[in-house]
Amino acid sequence: MQPRAGTAVVAVGGNALTRPDQRGTAEEIAANAADMAAALAGLVRAGRRVAVVHGNGPQVGNLALQQEAATTVPAQPLHQLSAMTQAQLGGVLVRAIDAECGAGLAVCVVTHVAVDPADPAFTHPTKPIGPFLDRTAAGALARERGWTVAEDAGRGWRRVVPSPRPTGIVELSAVRMLLAAGAVVLAAGGGGIAVDGGSMAPLDAVVDKDLAAAAMATAVRADELYLLTGVDCVLLDHGTPRQRPVHRLDPEQAAEHLAAGQFPPGSMGPKITAALAFVRDGGHRAIITSARLLRAAAEGVPGAGTQIERFPVPVVNVP
Repeated sequence: MQPRAGTAVVAVGGNALTRPDQRGTAEEIAANAADMAAALAGLVRAGRRVAVVHGNGPQVGNLALQQEAATTVPAQPLHQLSAMTQAQLGGVLVRAIDAECGAGLAVCVVTHVAVDPADPAFTHPTKPIGPFLDRTAAGALARERGWTVAEDAGRGWRRVVPSPRPTGIVELSAVRMLLAAGAVVLAAGGGGIAVDGGSMAPLDAVVDKDLAAAAMATAVRADELYLLTGVDCVLLDHGTPRQRPVHRLDPEQAAEHLAAGQFPPGSMGPKITAALAFVRDGGHRAIITSARLLRAAAEGVPGAGTQIERFPVPVVNVP
C-alpha cells in the first residue's frame, strides 16, 4: 500500500528520550533523539506534513530535583520547568531531524496550552514525573518538599503532579503557518506550558502529551495521529496468560476495553483516550505503535501497530 499524503501528528514519550535505564545525560538524550528522528524521517520523505509533540516527564522531574537541590539560586516553579524542558528537548529533536532531512527543516515552537483552573486534576495529582525511587526515598522527599508521590505501575515510586485536560493551543496559528510552509514543527512539548484559558496566567501542572497531541491533531485537521510507545501494539489482558495483541479497533470496541480497565491510567490509558478523542472529532485514524514500526504502520503494513478508526460500512446492493 502506498503511504497517504496529508498531515500527521506524532506523539513521542519523554521516556523515549531518557530511557528508564538511563540517567538522562545530554549524550543519552541526543542519541535517543537521533533514533527518533530516523523514524520520523520516513513520514517526511513520504510527503507528509509532520508535527511532533514530545513528552517531558523524566526530564522535568529531574530538573525539579536539580532546582530544589541548588542553594545559591532560587528554584523555579513547575510551569517554568515545563518551558525549560520544552525548549531543551525541542532543540535536541530539531537538530536530530535536520541531520536526517536537511538543515532548517525543523522548527520548535515553545507552546502554551490552555486548561481550566477548575479542572479536578488540580486537587488530585496523577501525572508521574522524574526518576523512579524506592518507597523510603520517595516518602522522605514528600515530607521534605511537600510533594505528592505514588507508586507507578510496579516500577517504583515517583512524584505526581496535576495533569488537567487541554482545552486549546495558544500558538495554533503559528503552528498552522509553519506546517503549510513545509516545516517539521515541534510543538506543545511536554504537553505545553499550562495556562489559564481565560487570563493566560501560568499554572503548575504537566499536561499529558498524548491528550495535547490529540488536541493539536484535531486543531490542525491532521489526517493521522501516531502515539508512539515502548510496545509494538496494544495488548489485551496485558501481563496475564491471556495476553494477546490487537491490531484494529473501532472506537466503540476501544471505549469498551477502556471502561473495563484493560488500559491503566499510568500506561496505555491516556493513549487510548487520546486516540478516541481524535477519531471522535473527525480524525481519519489513530495508530499506537513503537518508533521502529512507525514507517510500516504509516504504509499500512498489516500487523504494524494498532489502528483505531471507524471501519467502513459494507455496501449491500439490493436488486
